[in-house]
Amino acid sequence: MVTQEQRKRQLAREKFLRQQQRRTAARRKARMRNSVIASVLGVVLVGSLALYTSGVLKDDDKTNASSETTPSAEPSKAPDPCEKPAAGKAKTATWKKEPPLTIDKSATYTMELATTCGDIDIALKTSAAPRTVNSFDFLAGKGYFDHTKCHRLTTEGIYVLQCGDPTGSGSGGPGYTIPDENLKDKSLKKNIYPAGTVAMANTGQPNSGGSQFFLVYQDSQLPPSYTPFGTVSESGMKVLKKIAAAGAQAADPTTGNTAPNATVVINKATVTKS
Repeated sequence: MVTQEQRKRQLAREKFLRQQQRRTAARRKARMRNSVIASVLGVVLVGSLALYTSGVLKDDDKTNASSETTPSAEPSKAPDPCEKPAAGKAKTATWKKEPPLTIDKSATYTMELATTCGDIDIALKTSAAPRTVNSFDFLAGKGYFDHTKCHRLTTEGIYVLQCGDPTGSGSGGPGYTIPDENLKDKSLKKNIYPAGTVAMANTGQPNSGGSQFFLVYQDSQLPPSYTPFGTVSESGMKVLKKIAAAGAQAADPTTGNTAPNATVVINKATVTKS
């Protein structure tokens, strides 16, 4: 038979157990609540960062007040500063091997790009990058660059206009590759390709240059792995600046290229020995 004292002790134990259970349940609920709050805050933070990096939150302070009363206007596209391309189509010929070296490495060579936006004259670094200059002499002689569109303009981080792909996709080439040259050019200081530099594009791998090249219209920080083989003239820089001022389009979802708003087409490329 349970005595009164034993009954009191039993009731006290049951009360203690109930208290412990309530405390355990309360702690569990608190942990779940904190976890949910942290998750929500994380989603909000990540979402905000994503919006900011995509430009949605930029200048928000300036536009938020007026957007409640008047719809925001679509940004106006700058007028195309360039002329219509000359009649003709780009060639898509390819070659299995790099052309034999036929240029005179001691001579002076220049390349003229007659574009829809104006002529861009380039002094070529023949002695420092002979195989690159030789390839351009060969390709220009075959009309390879004629009627080709400059398919990429970068306006953040690096500032270049990229050309030399007859397909206009950024993945075309002449079928052969040429070695890297002149990577220690004295003009490249602290990994800066100065405005006016003309250099080879590549796949990111050594010795993977083909026909694509880029023209730097503003000092750009790049690793010294792109063959510098020419310098744009003063008049050519004015043409580049005009193209850059017109801005670039949104990235193409297929190729990732940001095409210039200006219609930049090389009507004719000519390499001349003097």
